Amino acid sequence: MGELAAEKHVQYILSVEKRKDDLISVAMEHLRMNGAYWGLTTLDLLGKLETVDVDEVVSWVMECQHESGGYGGNIGHDPHILYTLSAVQILALFDKLNVLDVEKVTNYIAQLQNQDGSFSGDIWGEVDTRFSYIALCCLSILHRLDKINVEKAVSYIVSCKNLDGGFGSTPGGESHAGQIFCCVGALAITGSLHHIDKDLLGWWLCERQVKSGGLNGRPEKLPDDTENGGISDRPDDAVDVYHTYFGVAGLSHLEYPGLKAIDPAYALPVDVVNRIFFAR
Repeated sequence: MGELAAEKHVQYILSVEKRKDDLISVAMEHLRMNGAYWGLTTLDLLGKLETVDVDEVVSWVMECQHESGGYGGNIGHDPHILYTLSAVQILALFDKLNVLDVEKVTNYIAQLQNQDGSFSGDIWGEVDTRFSYIALCCLSILHRLDKINVEKAVSYIVSCKNLDGGFGSTPGGESHAGQIFCCVGALAITGSLHHIDKDLLGWWLCERQVKSGGLNGRPEKLPDDTENGGISDRPDDAVDVYHTYFGVAGLSHLEYPGLKAIDPAYALPVDVVNRIFFAR
């Protein structure tokens, strides 16, 4: 088993936060909330969350909240359910959920549910099973699943199940590992895993592994896979905080020594999830 360059990954994540004016930072400005979640969760899995200024991060997160109750990807950006979950997850990491106006945030999410049980990402109406997962995950963390029609939400997700056992972004959409994570996670959160054909889906997921040992997201796609730290999608590609998070999270699931355990449904460290649900 190769050695995880933990300290280099920590330094890489901290360096990403300090870069504010280069081309990559400007291009990714609208995703900063997601990037903060990926980076901070990685630091926590590595046992290094104390290397960041909690008050500074929490203050920035709260500045990204829109009057609608949702959160934008950065200060002054439009709210979206994607960034709203990341904001809630970041506050959960720091045990700062108490700073939230829970009613305001959960009302924002609840009004994004459609008549068929699906969820839109924002006021413009795009529908995707990712948004179903996000809504259910966020409302569960905040103990407010009662705000939505959970039965309809589950039915919509099940309608996106394909003959190969996987799930797509909408009914009839191609099965993809990313969508499968979201749908399985949503069904786990709602106690609805009995809707999954575990053997069929298990085989589909096993077939995603390629000869190199890496995994792809769908059939016929190249696999996703350190001198200066960070992890890339495949060997020799540029590193980024997104793949660094998922690489470390994957190693956590494989019980790599020295990493904290991560909850597979909530995508947060297990100790954080236990604090949310069992330390009230």
